[in-house]
Amino acid sequence: MSATLAVPCTVKTPVALQLGDSKSDTSRPGVYIIDVTLPIGRTVNIEELCFKNFYTAFLTVRLLRRGSGEQEGPARWVTCVRDRRLMPSPHSEEASQDYFSIHRRQMLVKPDNVGSLRLILRQPSSVWLSFALEDVRIVPHIKEDPEKEAPDWLSDLTHVDQHSNLEGLPDPQTVSSSIQQMWALTELMQTNQTTASIGRFDVDGCYDINLLSFT
Repeated sequence: MSATLAVPCTVKTPVALQLGDSKSDTSRPGVYIIDVTLPIGRTVNIEELCFKNFYTAFLTVRLLRRGSGEQEGPARWVTCVRDRRLMPSPHSEEASQDYFSIHRRQMLVKPDNVGSLRLILRQPSSVWLSFALEDVRIVPHIKEDPEKEAPDWLSDLTHVDQHSNLEGLPDPQTVSSSIQQMWALTELMQTNQTTASIGRFDVDGCYDINLLSFT
């Protein structure tokens, strides 16, 4: 994915979600939360969410969607990806550092008018000392305008081609009129054509002596 297509955003430092007293509990946390925020006042329609895995086994993605149009209202959190498996086995290294891309078609809700994202990472295995997501990027969804006019250079080129192709050709209406006249003349000749048969050696009712053969 080209970096120029990614939406400017801030990926915050992972925060551990740990039950109990974090000071007295020395066990490794199995859940991290990463918040991804957009510039203040800006929203985005998401086409893809791209990232590189780093030993995360499962991923849940929540979106803070803002109302728009007739659905204006307070922003609310919705889940668009729930427990997406990133590693076939949490205890093995397979896919632990692979690149992933989650398309909007794979999400549970339409990821439109999104103000921020919350990535919830889970790793139930104690084999790995740490886990995270790296190189997180958001690709915007761009709607094509069916009524968008063709560029000026294309219109000018079409205009020139039409004129250049018609130079030296007769007027279409004149050609059509001539064809109709030819068709009418052909019909008239077929109607008046004689049905009398002409003899093999008969020329204007007489025999041409040059056409006769003697045995």
